[in-house]
Amino acid sequence: MLFFIRKGVAAMTTCKHPHHHEHAHQHGPDCGHTAIVHEDHVDYLHDGHLHHPHETHVDEHVIAVSATNPEACTPTHHCAGHEPGHVHGPECGHAAVPHGDHVDYLVDGHLHHPHGDHCDDHGPVKLA
Repeated sequence: MLFFIRKGVAAMTTCKHPHHHEHAHQHGPDCGHTAIVHEDHVDYLHDGHLHHPHETHVDEHVIAVSATNPEACTPTHHCAGHEPGHVHGPECGHAAVPHGDHVDYLVDGHLHHPHGDHCDDHGPVKLA
């Protein structure tokens, strides 16, 4: 169990997710970050992290590899969300999304994963 102190009051949590410590930003519907429906809640994309405000802290979440969001190679995937030859990376203009053990990029409601000379389609995400 973890304990957090807030204004002199100890709060106990049984949360098992990794935490983003010292996170002063308050996520919410009007915070300016992309909101994604993740399992039974809403997370916020923030600087390559998927944040979930929870109790007195912010959890770090990851989109799980699943039938909906596989990590398969899809060399025939063509996306109208960017021009052919677009290279995904930290400055490409698409939000980075943690997916399994790697990073994908959010393009037109689905996850793109740069792979050699193409982008793999790693499935849809629902925007909140």
